[in-house]
Parts: sequence; C-alpha cells; structure tokens
Amino acid sequence: LAGAFCIPLYVPYVLTGRWIFGRSLCKLWLVVDYLLCTSSVFNIVLISYDRFLSVTRAVAYRAQQGNIRQAVLKMMMVWVLAFLLYGPAIISWEYISGQSIIPIGECYAEFFYNWYFLMTASTLEFFTPFISVMFFNLSIYLNIQKRTKMRLDVFHEVHNQSFTEEMERSPEAKLSLKCCKWEQKESAETLDLSKSKAQAATSTSSLDAKDLLATSSESSRKPKCCNKKSCKNSASALSSEKQVKIMSQSTTQRFRLSRDKKVAKSLAIIVGIFGICWAPYTLLMIIRAGCHGQCISEFWYETSFWLLWINSAVNPVLYPLCHSSFRRAFIKLLCPKKLKIQPHNALQN
Repeated sequence: LAGAFCIPLYVPYVLTGRWIFGRSLCKLWLVVDYLLCTSSVFNIVLISYDRFLSVTRAVAYRAQQGNIRQAVLKMMMVWVLAFLLYGPAIISWEYISGQSIIPIGECYAEFFYNWYFLMTASTLEFFTPFISVMFFNLSIYLNIQKRTKMRLDVFHEVHNQSFTEEMERSPEAKLSLKCCKWEQKESAETLDLSKSKAQAATSTSSLDAKDLLATSSESSRKPKCCNKKSCKNSASALSSEKQVKIMSQSTTQRFRLSRDKKVAKSLAIIVGIFGICWAPYTLLMIIRAGCHGQCISEFWYETSFWLLWINSAVNPVLYPLCHSSFRRAFIKLLCPKKLKIQPHNALQN
C-alpha cells in the first residue's frame, strides 16, 4: 500500500518542491501514510506477543489456535489503534486550533512542529513498541535457555542411569527378576526335599523308591517362568527399548528447541531492522520539532523518512525468509493446487 499510494504521490512533491494534488488529497495521503507506518509497528508488536505466548504458554496457546475470531479482532485492533494515534489529529487539528499553519503548495501535518504532541505520539509509536518487543524477545530467549538446560539435564540424568536402576524402575523388569528368584528358590527347596526323602527311604521301610520318584516328578512339573538366559534376554530387551524411547524423546526435544531458537532469531532480526529504520526518523522528528527545523539538515530528515518506507518494503520479505509457516501460507494463497498435489505425490512415492 505504501508503494502503490504513498510513494507515487510523494515523489513529485520531493522533485518539484510543491504539492500539486490539492488539500483534500493531501490530508488523505497523510492519513494513509501515518496509518501504514504505525500499523506496521503495531503488527510487529502483535506478532512478537504471539510468538511470546507460543513459547512461554504453549499449552494455552495451542488450545486457542483455532479461534479465528480472536485473531481477526487482534488484527483489526492494530489498525484501529494505528488510526486513532494520528488520524483524528491530521483531520481535525486545524478546526480545533481555528487556523491552518500549512502554506499553499505544502503538504505536512498541522502538528509537524508541535514538540509535545510528537513526543507523546513517538512514545506510543516507537519507544513503547520497541521496549515491548525487546521484552518479548528477551523473555523468549531466556525461556528457551531455561528449557534447554532443564531438558539436557533430564536427558543426561536418564541416559547415565545404570542397567540395574533401569531394571528396578520397569514393572516388566521387576516381574522378570521376581520370576528368576522364585525359580531359584523353588529349585533349592526341591533339592532339599529330595535329599530328605532319600534319607527317609533308607531308614524307613514304609516308603519305597516310587514315592521318591513321584516327588521328583511333581517338582519337575512345576512351571518354570524363565532361566538365566531368558532373564538376560528380557533385561537386554528392556534396556534396548529404554534406549530407543530415550533417543526418540531427545530427538523430539532437540527439534522443539531448534524451532524455538529459530523463532527467537527471526524476531531478533525483525526487531533489529525495525530499530535501525525507525530510530533515526523518530529522534530527528522530535529534535526538528523542538528547534522548528533550524538544527536538522533537510537531507538527513529525508533520508530518515525514506527509511520508514524501506522498513515497510523489507518486512514482507523478512517474514517469509524467517518463518516457514509464512512461506507455506503464501504458497497456499498463491498456488493452492500445488499444495494439494504435493501430499498426494509424497504418498505415492
């Protein structure tokens, strides 16, 4: 919008030094220009806040992801606030003050040299958003650092556990160990019973060899749940399953941490460019208003003014470059058939 409406009207004004499009179009141009620049800043704050919630309050954020109405209301609120910051002042300033200070052939806002208004508006337009975005970014970074440390500590703690501790924690391992111990105990009792039976048979004539054989056969028919080899196999199977589970969990955690770090990095890039493009204009605008344009060169003011439009041109490129979800959204809007064909081909391959 800035490139389609604001810049084409401003270029002749800069080259000729005169506004030739009339008073009404001048006000419309000022309203749209201030609105677009301010909404660009507020949208950066909104996106940063959204990323802040997605990292610090992931469960609540995922629960509200399908709430399209709330998302639309937030985006509409950005444009309403951006208009209220400068729009009413541009439209009604001369009527409230009772006269216009803009000479014929010029086009700028009535409050152009009002230092108090510009300081207040700049606080709401630049300083507060910049501090807010910095806070969101820093919170995201610290949260990621904390989660990284906690997850790595948990992973190393689980990974460095001994085989005995893994067996003790596992219900299947407990059953296997109990089974093996029970079998060893039963075999020992059977052996002692056989010895006692044999001694009784030699001293007493009422018991013959058949009783001894029957006792031995009964003991041999008792169920055996495992032997030493099966105990080792079950233990190794449990250990391998545990390792696979740990590896899968660590892979998932690393993926999440990598994704969160990319979010923080992309936001840092957007915030850095936002500060570089907006800080010079904001500072020069306040200084220019304080000294009524006598202490700031026109060249530097024009340069800072064009930086605002450069920021509006760079932001739409930054978002697709820094976020894969933006790239998928653009592909879905521009080439919906391509997005539908890709999963079908992937399944066939």
